[in-house]
Amino acid sequence: MAKITAAEVNKLRKATGAGMMDCKKALVEAEGDFDKAIEVLRKKGQKVAAKRSDRDSSEGAAVVKINADNTTGVAISLNCETDFVAKNDSFVALANEIADLAINFENKEDLLAADFNGISVQEKLIEQTGVIGEKIEIGGFSKLSAPFVGSYVHGNKIAALVGLSANVNNSDVLAKDLSMQIASMGATTLSYKDFEPSFVAAETEARIAAIEKDNIELGRLGKTLKNVPQYISMSQLSEDVLAKAQEDAKAELKAEGKPEKIWDKILPGKLERFISDNTTLDQEQCLLDQNFIKDEKKSVAEYVKSYGDVSVTTFSRVSLG
Repeated sequence: MAKITAAEVNKLRKATGAGMMDCKKALVEAEGDFDKAIEVLRKKGQKVAAKRSDRDSSEGAAVVKINADNTTGVAISLNCETDFVAKNDSFVALANEIADLAINFENKEDLLAADFNGISVQEKLIEQTGVIGEKIEIGGFSKLSAPFVGSYVHGNKIAALVGLSANVNNSDVLAKDLSMQIASMGATTLSYKDFEPSFVAAETEARIAAIEKDNIELGRLGKTLKNVPQYISMSQLSEDVLAKAQEDAKAELKAEGKPEKIWDKILPGKLERFISDNTTLDQEQCLLDQNFIKDEKKSVAEYVKSYGDVSVTTFSRVSLG
C-alpha cells in the first residue's frame, strides 16, 4: 500500500472538514484513493446520523440572506445539539453557505436536494454529522418576497424577515426596526383583523379561566388579584362595546364626584386603558397592534405610518429551541 502523506491528509481535511486522524484512517482504509476516502467518511456520517436521529437539535445558528435588490429574503436555521458546536466558526460558515443556496429555492425539501459541491445539501449535513459527532439538520426555512425586504438576526438564535409594500426613504431603517420587533416580540400575524372569530372566542374563554384560577391562589395568599378582562381582542370591541365602556367611565367619574366639565379631559385616557386591558391577544400576537419596542407610547402601526405611503405586507421568524 502506498504511504499516506501529510499533504493528502490535509487535502482530505480541507475537502470534508473532518479531523486529521479521521482523514488519515479514511485514506488508509481506501488505500490512498481520495474519492474512496471521501466515501468512507460519508458512510461514517450515515452511521453517526442513524445513531443520533432521535437526539434533540435545539442549538445552532439562524441566518438570513437578502438578494442584491432587496426584494427577496430567506431565513434558515442550521441546528445542532450543543451550544459549543453552534459557536464554532466552521459551523456558522456552513450555515451561511447553505443560506446562500437557500435563496434560490422555495422550500426546505428542494434546498436539501440541491447540489452542494458535488453532493446534495442533505448528504453534506450527514457528512458533517459524522465529522462533528452531533445531529446536524436544517430546522427552520422561510422565504418571502416584497418590493422591499429587510432583516435582523439576534445573537445567531433568531432570524426575522419583513416585507414592505414600497421602497421608501430609509426603508432599510424601517425594515430593520420591524425585524427587531418581530425577533423580540414574536408576533404570529399582522393584525387582529386576521383572526378567525372562533379562535378569538376560544382564546378568550381559556385566558379568563386561567386568570380566575390564578386569582384563587392570589386571594389565598392575600395578594393583589389580576384584572379579569371582558375581551382580549380589538375584533371584539364593537361600537356598542366601546359606547358602553364610555358610559361606564362616565358613571365612574360621576360616582367619584368629578366635575362634568373636566370629563372630556379624563375620558380618552380611561377609554384607552379599557382598550389596552381588553386587547391582550392583539398585543401578544399581532405585529401592527403591538407597542413599538423603541417607543412604547406608539403602536407599530403608528411607527410604520410615520414613514409615509408604505405598509407591511408580510413577515416571518425563524428561531432555535
